[in-house]
Amino acid sequence: MWRMSEEPKNSRGRPARERRVSSQIQREVMQLILDQGLRPGTPLPTETDLMDSLGVSRNSVREALKALQALDIVEIRHGHGTYVGEVSLTPLVDGLTFRALAQEADDTRALLEILQVREVLEAGLIRRVATTVTDAELDELEGIVVRMEQAGRTGEPFPELDRAFHELLYQSLGNALVPQLLAAFWNVFWRVAGVRGWTEDPKPALTVRRHRDILTALRARDVEQAERAMADHFRGIESRAGRAMRGVG
Repeated sequence: MWRMSEEPKNSRGRPARERRVSSQIQREVMQLILDQGLRPGTPLPTETDLMDSLGVSRNSVREALKALQALDIVEIRHGHGTYVGEVSLTPLVDGLTFRALAQEADDTRALLEILQVREVLEAGLIRRVATTVTDAELDELEGIVVRMEQAGRTGEPFPELDRAFHELLYQSLGNALVPQLLAAFWNVFWRVAGVRGWTEDPKPALTVRRHRDILTALRARDVEQAERAMADHFRGIESRAGRAMRGVG
């Protein structure tokens, strides 16, 4: 009988060959997490237990866990064990950022592609928001726009206020995935824009006005106007991105 600390061996005493590829073992670990109902932060079975339940070697278990850690599905805490990860969208953000930065021949196109995906999400969702947003949420959005106006008058950049506006905008939908996806595309866009040297808004007053237009349409519960205001907002961002990447003021 082989000891748990050793590689499993076949009938001739040689280490058994892994027949399942790493991706398959990763899927089996994920299925184990689902089957056992393990939540983020919950300890996973030990390496030895995983070896036994999956019928694979220690090296194969470790390789699969490292790959899953890169996806934020598991978290390896050295000296403490392995836990279920937060399953965030961080790997998506990192992958999309790298993809965009790798397209050195066409920076503008990379940024516009990111914006287009975000616009599809927001333009579709704003129609629902127009009928679900509460008066209290509208008042919170009003507060953010007022702070944008104040920042614009003093020449202070307000990207975080812009972000807060869009995060709050879809709160009434009660969909936890929406803010995560929007934050992911926001992070990718600003990472790429920052690396490429585009961080300033040449027309802050216009940006504020476009947010004010979205809010005005929502207060009127005007679905069509809210959609048009959102489209205008994105046309403005795309225009700014294009000019900045071409070196035009």
